[in-house]
Amino acid sequence: MSRNTSRHPRRRHHRRVAATQALIPLGAIAAGFGLAGQALAQTVPAEPPAETVMPVVRATASAEPTGKQTLQATTTTIGKGRQDLRDIPQSVTVVTERLIDDRNLDTLKEALRNTAGISFQAAEGAEEDIRLRGFSLQSTGDLFVDGLRDPAFYERDTFNLDRVEVLRGSASMLFGRGSTGGAVNQVSKLPRLIDEHEVAVTVDSAGTVRATGDFNVKTGDDAALRINAMRHGGGDGGERTDKKGIAPTFRWGIGLADEFLVGYYRLENDNAVPYGLPYLLPYTGATTRKLWPGKYGDEYYGMGSDYSASTVDMATLGHTHRFADRSELKTTLRVAQYERDLRASAIRFASASQQPGGQAVRAATFGPGTVLTRGTNNKVQDLKTAYLQSDYSGRFQSLGVRHELLAGVDAAKEDFRNFATTLPTGVTLAKPRTTVGTPDDGARVDESLRVTSVNRTFEARGLGVYAQDLVQVAPDWKLLAGVRWDRFEGDYLAVTGTGNPATNPCAVAAGSRLQRSDSLWSKRFGVLYQPSPFQSYHASYGTSFNTSGDTYQFDAGTSKTPPESSRNVELGGKLDFAEGRYTTRFALFHSTKYHERNRDADSVDACNYVLSGKRHAAGVEFDVAGRLTPAWEVFVSYAWIPQARVDESSGAAGTEREGSRPGLTPKHSGTMWTTYRVAQKWRVGAGLNGASGDTPVGLATPFKVPAWVTADLMAEYAWAGLTARLYVANVTDRHHADLVYRGHYVPGKPRTVSLTLAAQF
Repeated sequence: MSRNTSRHPRRRHHRRVAATQALIPLGAIAAGFGLAGQALAQTVPAEPPAETVMPVVRATASAEPTGKQTLQATTTTIGKGRQDLRDIPQSVTVVTERLIDDRNLDTLKEALRNTAGISFQAAEGAEEDIRLRGFSLQSTGDLFVDGLRDPAFYERDTFNLDRVEVLRGSASMLFGRGSTGGAVNQVSKLPRLIDEHEVAVTVDSAGTVRATGDFNVKTGDDAALRINAMRHGGGDGGERTDKKGIAPTFRWGIGLADEFLVGYYRLENDNAVPYGLPYLLPYTGATTRKLWPGKYGDEYYGMGSDYSASTVDMATLGHTHRFADRSELKTTLRVAQYERDLRASAIRFASASQQPGGQAVRAATFGPGTVLTRGTNNKVQDLKTAYLQSDYSGRFQSLGVRHELLAGVDAAKEDFRNFATTLPTGVTLAKPRTTVGTPDDGARVDESLRVTSVNRTFEARGLGVYAQDLVQVAPDWKLLAGVRWDRFEGDYLAVTGTGNPATNPCAVAAGSRLQRSDSLWSKRFGVLYQPSPFQSYHASYGTSFNTSGDTYQFDAGTSKTPPESSRNVELGGKLDFAEGRYTTRFALFHSTKYHERNRDADSVDACNYVLSGKRHAAGVEFDVAGRLTPAWEVFVSYAWIPQARVDESSGAAGTEREGSRPGLTPKHSGTMWTTYRVAQKWRVGAGLNGASGDTPVGLATPFKVPAWVTADLMAEYAWAGLTARLYVANVTDRHHADLVYRGHYVPGKPRTVSLTLAAQF
């Protein structure tokens, strides 16, 4: 079960073969799930009885919305099926394609920075460990593409995204496991019945070049092909990137009774690893931490041979059947394969004996001669997934009231493999130390000498069934009630073991298998008061759960521990102004994880877990999006969380102290972007992003990372199908901690000037 590596050590040939093989069985899988049978539903028998002939049904709704021309969204697909935002009794923030383009939001992380209440943990390799309202949004459970789970660790790009939707608060009734803080849905660009194309090239002061293409071709009266492509590369040090993507999608039967979609998505990343910088201790015994001086804080101290390589292949088949009563059944099958190979170096201060003058590093002794060490932090992982999801949405009258029904079933299979990286006998790879004054020294080791072998596997299977009804009980009042049942099964194999169980109670012996299955119910209730087409107020309650196997691993304790439980209570509203040209959203929320997994500090078994933990966060959020005047457009998202507390904790190692404020829960966070059309061809823009002081997660003695605010500027000139956009990010070159961890932080982007030229035709 070992494999020698080449340059990165991902097998380039293996990737291409695996991607091809992943597509071959799609037809068979679809048939097995019954999708192929639905695809043949339009075939007419030779002599059908007249009463069985289905009428041709064409869509009567307005054209599909696109966020390209506005910062405002009025509909969402995050609640299963397309719904008006005013009919969802829960907070939703939408980052539209216009905002993505205006602010050069090339990755999902950058897009999420443009929503309030979001913070990021600087996990290994700066992977996407997201917090919303102080609760974790795990990549394995809370990130979605078009409503289907997107569970792997990789740097997600926005080149194929129409918008990003953030649902806040517990949402397991919709999505199953996870969703304590909320859920993030990445909405892909769909083929439309027009001929429209765009090509854009961006160059920036960091030395990177990005080219994207969006080609939409109408191929028939009810069919269209859309191809999105991206190439992004250049830069040096921590800014070095090399990524490319392609996403062709073909859609036919658009507007008919039966509509079909087939799509493929491939993304390759081979980037540097900005692992971050260790905090500065102001003085011996200090409980606060400082960031590095700005002239050093934007430098790269990792190895020249470090890299983060990943590939993603997704193949999607979709079918939508529209009934004569305007209800519809949408079925989607997605098979995906993810590969990840990370070779990183955690940067730390060398011991006092290795520092100039033999002094420990403090703020007063820090300087260009300060010695840094480089760790070995590698992750090699493969993940294969298959998801089948079928959702019904319909409106009908019953018992004298109007119903909007959502119901569905989904099935999931995930096959995860983790690889250890070892060196052959007699081979060593010693990473050289460096100094603060010699960043990006280009030092390299031969990573291809490491041998990878499987050290653990995890197979997860899930089944979910849900139903939700929104009932118009009075002219201005609607009631919502929903329930979901989930079955989750996990099978963990410790191929090489995780230690000696005789000396470490949490260790799993080599060859041991741990299994667990859980069946759970999730609930959602809401009340909507809508006195006019421009006002909607809501009160809601929802629950969520997190299983022990969410991270594709068990130990001797977690395999025996039931899922964690959470709930969210919210009061809010959505108001439209200027005849709907701009919208405000506000919410008062109280989110609680009331069964949090903790090690039992009182147990003689050091690996005994109990659901004794409890924490909560309460606050206010509001968004503004749209056109205040025909020339003035604005997007604002702000969150104030004055109350956040670890209510109960076992006090065991690795847990946050009872009574403390949970880490990664800033009191204030927000973003603002505004543009003004000063003339027919000229548009200017300005924006702010910021957060108050914050603390890392899991500290027994918390320390605070400084607050920060950055400002951006834009100028755009458009003429004859061409657009030129100049963008300056972080105008003041503010050095700040964008991602934080206990031992280090990852700085935010320094001042960067970029120029984009785009052609629409």
